Amino acid sequence: MARESGLRTYVGMRNWTPFTSSAIAQMQNDGVERAVAICLAPHNSRTSVGLYRQTLEGAPFPIDFVESWHDHPLLIQAFTEKLQAGWRRANTDAQADLPIIFTAHSVPKRTVDEGDPYECQTVHTAQLVAAAASLQPEQWKFAFQSQGMSGGAWLGPTVEDTIIAWKEQGHGGVFIQPIGFVCDHVEILYDIDIAFKQFAGDHGMKLWRAESLNDSPTFARAIADVARTRLKM
Repeated sequence: MARESGLRTYVGMRNWTPFTSSAIAQMQNDGVERAVAICLAPHNSRTSVGLYRQTLEGAPFPIDFVESWHDHPLLIQAFTEKLQAGWRRANTDAQADLPIIFTAHSVPKRTVDEGDPYECQTVHTAQLVAAAASLQPEQWKFAFQSQGMSGGAWLGPTVEDTIIAWKEQGHGGVFIQPIGFVCDHVEILYDIDIAFKQFAGDHGMKLWRAESLNDSPTFARAIADVARTRLKM
């Protein structure tokens, strides 16, 4: 992103090093007078993006916080590139056109009932990627994954129920693209690659997934464009 934008770029995390407080301290030492904060969670939820915003309160310089960028054209392009490449390989392996499940991390339903835009934004991203990949409505479904065990009801449908739905339509395999995440972590490497794959296998289904964006050049260009655009405002 730094190479793409020509801007000084810092990383701050809420639950692991380097923490946002360390990033802010370094920026202050470097003489930064204004910054743009971009969460690598493109969809706005108070359970994720909102908590990051709280960590930046009291910063010693103005920070333009990007609430969401779920529909940025380059983000959609980056997801589409990964979808098309992975889906082609999976279809060859399966010797069939596999149905697709787009996924995002679930959140407590009460947050959406209270006005959180997360559900609408995640579904919108899936719709945009499906359109960019020229998918027909009957080729894909959307599901929420990694539901928690507390806080009341969580958003669905679940991935497990959606896998079963595709099986009931006569499919022997399924392809997953997690559009709610931009890099590999436990919800990808365990929840999808191990737990969902095992669930699918237990029900006579095979499962493939798209690669995460990770260090995709198109993804880096998307972040850079968001930052440049906000700095011009």
